[in-house]
Amino acid sequence: MFRESLQTKTARLKKIIAGFQKTYPDAHCELTYANPLQLLVAVILSAQCTDKRVNLITPELFKKYRTAKDFADAPRAELEQFIKSAGFFRSKAKNIQNCCRKLVEHHGGEVPRTMEELIQLDGVGRKTANVVLGNAFDVIVGFVVDTHAIRLSHRLGLTTEKTPEKIELALMKLLPEKHWLDFSHWLVWHGRRRCYARKPDCAHCEVLKWCPRIGVKEILATDGHR
Repeated sequence: MFRESLQTKTARLKKIIAGFQKTYPDAHCELTYANPLQLLVAVILSAQCTDKRVNLITPELFKKYRTAKDFADAPRAELEQFIKSAGFFRSKAKNIQNCCRKLVEHHGGEVPRTMEELIQLDGVGRKTANVVLGNAFDVIVGFVVDTHAIRLSHRLGLTTEKTPEKIELALMKLLPEKHWLDFSHWLVWHGRRRCYARKPDCAHCEVLKWCPRIGVKEILATDGHR
């Protein structure tokens, strides 16, 4: 089992941060949006779906529905057809409409700027709220924990926690607050471009020297690579 002191982990993390800063200086949310409402809808659509797929859907979707009221008043079947290729389209359409109805009824059609208000909306948990707050409003109150953050935080030996809530708390304690948003982007970009779930490209990894590769040997052995 991989063990290290907090002091050693903190020093190693500084090297990882520097490596990510150099490798991904322009890392950002890869969902396409023009305003907070569009980002909120896009993040709801991105559940168990790739950003690339969502970005193929949203141009026509956002032309048709421009306001929260537009989404709230749309015929459900019509909305479902727009988002069908995102998967789980019926539950996503329901969440989007119920979310937008609450925006109209309680927030004047605007996306709220607090975690407490956002997580009261249908289809919105801490991950979605953190994405919207950080990227739309530059309000950083937490850490975005998606599948890439879960996988890479374990592989990099930053936490052994299993649930998104506990992983978020662990990373918030470990990372300087000024890096919370950027580090979440770096994990996504690194996970998509280098540190794949299967067959990670360790040979070309920019932070290999500071990565304990938790679980990677087992993955490589399973695939016949040693």
